[in-house]
Amino acid sequence: MEKPKTREMIIRMFRVSKRFGKKDALVDLTLDVFENDFLFVTGPSGAGKSTMIKLLYMGEALSDGSIIIDGINFARITRKQIPQIRRRFGIVFQDFQLIPTRTVFRNVSLVLEVAGMKPRDIGDRVRKALERVGIADRGDEFPPVLSGGEQQRVAVARAIVGNPKIIIADEPTGSLDPVSANHIFGLLKSAHEQGATVIIATHDREMIENHKGRLIRLESGRMVG
Repeated sequence: MEKPKTREMIIRMFRVSKRFGKKDALVDLTLDVFENDFLFVTGPSGAGKSTMIKLLYMGEALSDGSIIIDGINFARITRKQIPQIRRRFGIVFQDFQLIPTRTVFRNVSLVLEVAGMKPRDIGDRVRKALERVGIADRGDEFPPVLSGGEQQRVAVARAIVGNPKIIIADEPTGSLDPVSANHIFGLLKSAHEQGATVIIATHDREMIENHKGRLIRLESGRMVG
């Protein structure tokens, strides 16, 4: 009888704390995330969700503890290495963070350009990503003319175009209507089904209840469940 495949640990946060001045944003957080997990991080406003997400993609520096992602110990990398490490992740921001002067196509292609992919290979990858998120016909348009839901689809396309092992999303549906929000969650679920580890910080209880996944809850910077 064949043994079940053992999933590898892809993220370890050990006794992680983050302070802003005298304020504790995260306190003694320990968490293991395994390959192909689908993880929700929830809690009230100010609980530390966004801070935790920023620590994972090195948008903020640790105060205490350690983070190891995909074998990389964040304590041992230099500031110059951070952009290179970030390319291993797909990141979806609540406020999209698209470049308004670049077309949809060029916003998504930027990930591959920075990674050094050959121009002849970029076009096909970008077109497939835009098809996956349902906006293949909007590639020549600029972000300001798109709706919020469409801009978030572009953000998801940008996150998945490099086929990352880990996708991190910070309140990806916070400013969207229910229909658009459900579609964005569906796209993230699809990426998970294709093998990615997905971590979503959200306060959207309805979406959590409608999509299966591991759930952790933060309150006042501490993990309570």
